[in-house]
Amino acid sequence: MKSSIENCKIIKLPKVKDKRGNITFLEKNTLIPFSIKRIYYLYNIPSGAKRGSHGHKKLQQLIIAISGSFDVLIKDGKKTKKFHLNSPNFGLYIPKMIWREIINFSTRSVCLVLASKKYNKEDYIKSFKKFKALKNKL
Repeated sequence: MKSSIENCKIIKLPKVKDKRGNITFLEKNTLIPFSIKRIYYLYNIPSGAKRGSHGHKKLQQLIIAISGSFDVLIKDGKKTKKFHLNSPNFGLYIPKMIWREIINFSTRSVCLVLASKKYNKEDYIKSFKKFKALKNKL
């Protein structure tokens, strides 16, 4: 199956409300369509900065706005779609072979990323032209 924008989706994460504050949790083999091998987060993003701007050959991700907000622009080589993330109990699932750009970071925003693989520079596709060429071969 080819990865397309239609495979990208918002996943609602559990939210337990309490008068002392809310809690959201993630557990193995629930909600997320992959095993988590790596977790990282982006923060102190300067105004107007863009992150991402690449695709992955095999890696899948779940992107969550832990604090603040930002937009995730995704492309599958034919279509483009923008998601606005602004709640810590919703995450954007991005399968392999989808181009992503994270933009419009609000002040003090924190972007949490759950990844299906450990870091491997060979998995990154940093040129959109190369991304489209690889996508057309699939």
